Amino acid sequence: MNESFTGSTCPEAAWIITQLGNLKGRRVLELGTGAGEGAVYFALQGADVVATDISPGMLKVVDAVAAKHRTSVSTMVASADDLSAFADESFDIVYGANTLHHVDAPRCLDEVRRVLKPGGFGAFWDPLAHNPAINVYRRMAARVRTPDERPIRRQDIAVFRERFTEVRCRHFWLTAQIIFLKFYFIDHIHPSSERYWKLILVREKSLRPVITPLMRLDDFLLRMLPGVGWWCWNIAVVVRK
Repeated sequence: MNESFTGSTCPEAAWIITQLGNLKGRRVLELGTGAGEGAVYFALQGADVVATDISPGMLKVVDAVAAKHRTSVSTMVASADDLSAFADESFDIVYGANTLHHVDAPRCLDEVRRVLKPGGFGAFWDPLAHNPAINVYRRMAARVRTPDERPIRRQDIAVFRERFTEVRCRHFWLTAQIIFLKFYFIDHIHPSSERYWKLILVREKSLRPVITPLMRLDDFLLRMLPGVGWWCWNIAVVVRK
């Protein structure tokens, strides 16, 4: 489970953890939990976790994953942009991975701000909209993507700044996107048959020797040329109420 936050192909989650600090005893809400990797990771760090998703079936998976790792996670069916089941100022952290681009982001962030305690953190990572090569990939993978997807644009950062006192952003996967070319041209895997974002997780160990130096190169380039960050694949955003 730790690999979802420490693996070479999960730099977004790893960075977010460095921003949140010690999780022990903190109350965490995960939005769009999916299979519950984030929720279970937080629980293993000692957090009191509530995992939400619109799919009751996925929440059963979360229960099974938590049991496998000998921890517990509370679950509730809820949309990320409707947290009316939760009281104001009831969480220390709200986390969403690949969630904001599937929902009404301004409405979701309004709800996040409401349920966060003063000084609490919201943490998200999602795909960016601007890279032409990634947009070609999205068109090629149209059959396995959902029609509601709206990747994050540069101007969307204003939506965070309007609602929170502190906003920190970091971009990921610049030169490291080369791995997608390997999947297509060398491994002959079409984006409509397998999702590349899943492949980078499944193949993390074999990709590590290539991904690790590319990530280091990305860190250097993004420090020297911050504007190119909007051509990355993903962005992570940590906000504070």
